[in-house]
Amino acid sequence: MATRRILFISYDFSGASLALRLREEGHDVRAVVLDPVYGRALDGAVPKVASAEEGLAWVGRDGLVVFDNCGLGKLQDQLRSEGYTVVGGSAGGDRLETDREHAQRVFQRHGLTPTPTFTFQSVHEAIHFLMTRQGRWVVKRNGNSAHTACYVGQLDDARDTIDFLRHVSRNDHAHGTRYVLQQRIDGIEIGVARYFNGTDWVGPVELNVEHKDLFAGDMGPKTAEMGTLLWYTDENTRLFREMLAPLKPHLQAIGFRGDIDINCMVNEDGAWPLEVTPRFGYPALQAQMALHQTPWGEFLGAIGRGKSIDLEWHSGYALAVLISVAAVSFCHHACDLLHSPDGLAIHFRAQPSAEDRLNIHLEGTAVAREEGGQTIRLTDHTGYALHVTGHGQTVHDARRAAYYRADNVVIPRMYYRKDIGESFINGGHARLIRWGWL
Repeated sequence: MATRRILFISYDFSGASLALRLREEGHDVRAVVLDPVYGRALDGAVPKVASAEEGLAWVGRDGLVVFDNCGLGKLQDQLRSEGYTVVGGSAGGDRLETDREHAQRVFQRHGLTPTPTFTFQSVHEAIHFLMTRQGRWVVKRNGNSAHTACYVGQLDDARDTIDFLRHVSRNDHAHGTRYVLQQRIDGIEIGVARYFNGTDWVGPVELNVEHKDLFAGDMGPKTAEMGTLLWYTDENTRLFREMLAPLKPHLQAIGFRGDIDINCMVNEDGAWPLEVTPRFGYPALQAQMALHQTPWGEFLGAIGRGKSIDLEWHSGYALAVLISVAAVSFCHHACDLLHSPDGLAIHFRAQPSAEDRLNIHLEGTAVAREEGGQTIRLTDHTGYALHVTGHGQTVHDARRAAYYRADNVVIPRMYYRKDIGESFINGGHARLIRWGWL
């Protein structure tokens, strides 16, 4: 396999584990991290450059530029027009994620049944809407807002949702951010995803079940995500045919090159698209890394060049589990030096095997040479430490492999959910089959 220069341009280095994997494949990888909060991530493992301009001069038009999150789509489009090979998304992809009403209009235009979604310029407008309409609604935010602003209404008269909105409005420092209300639909939440090269689909169809609640049993506030169950199938699967395949003309029109996921709510009556992730998903990416056999440099290079590639992957299921230290997404204003996980070391009960190391995905950490050898330490206050993954022919096998690795990790005050994939085993899989989705 030919090696190449690869540059990551990122706000928060969400793709840190992918950068490490590409280095392990022999590529020359560098990164520019724009948000100083995350600037020390992977220090000692991945070299950094001071600016995107410096990085682009280094990587050149023969290299590969990777954008690992939303928000820099316009720059991606510009670089492609200048002859750079770029993978990650596009400006039109960013808009699908950051403007929920726009995404629903795109769904409707391509034959999908939209989920009733309303955007409000102020929390007072949203509360007035709920007082007149009532019902169970989901509170979301446009833009890259904190997941803590999300709430799934429980009461038919909406009084819990109204109270939540009043509460967050008193503590909301994100001026100008619009509130979104989306009608709650009962069923099973499942995602369908696939890579796109600007012209056509690449690789297999991905199905995934996210676990966004902080606590086991789907309790507590929403987080970015605590874990994911993921598997690959072919394009004949109903969810792909009805929910994602119809968007091909739109993806061509916006020049999208990357991974795109539609999170859906399904039941016996149909499927409703909730939101789009037009970029690498986390920890979907880590779960993909547990399944892919084709080298990532080869795979992403083909997508960036607008080419097709025959991806080789393991059959079965992959399970990804987040191991965190601070309360994910809740410590931005509350953490002081006493409680911040910054500087804590990651320990292992037993030395990880070569296979284990491939399934340990470091995130907000740095590698330091200290007395006695190398030490991996957390590098910021978020506590977003690492993911572990497992693969198996059954969900039970994937869970066993992932949790064996999780139980081998020791970080003071760490935590993780122990039930990733259980709801799928305990009825979810059977219902999806009964409803005709699997």
